[in-house]
Amino acid sequence: MSRLNIVLLEPQIPQNTGNISRTCAVTGAALHLIRPYGFVITDRHLKRAGLDYWDKLEIYEYDNWDSFAETNEGSFYYFTTKGLKVHSEVSYPEDRDVYLIFGREDRGLPEELLYANREGCVRIPMRNELRSLNLSNSAAIAVYEVLRQWDYPDLGREGRLTKYTW
Repeated sequence: MSRLNIVLLEPQIPQNTGNISRTCAVTGAALHLIRPYGFVITDRHLKRAGLDYWDKLEIYEYDNWDSFAETNEGSFYYFTTKGLKVHSEVSYPEDRDVYLIFGREDRGLPEELLYANREGCVRIPMRNELRSLNLSNSAAIAVYEVLRQWDYPDLGREGRLTKYTW
């Protein structure tokens, strides 16, 4: 089975990274953070957003894009408002690691990176006159589309009431 990975290139807002770390923890996805950050990893906003899931998170840090790219292999998908393909029309392979890559909140992924990887650029549909979705919302949408296609491996499908039984 392939591994799902979320990659944040130069994240700037600690609450977004904290929210994404929580999404990674509950889905089993690994989180890859590429410096420089707009915060320090010990930032209280980052920890608060991730709450008590830090010990359940698989997290990797890199000094730059090149060190990340040299270290990881698999299928790379670049989430961008500039993408020509819709994220849900892509088939995410189950036989190799999948990396969902997101850029900075204030400027996204560098255009030279997008141009060099245009076949892997995907877009979450939204109104054209608006700039973009929040980074943590975009990451959650992306993660759950991949997991839906993979039939939610190792994830609980049924909830339980605390006072009653179904």
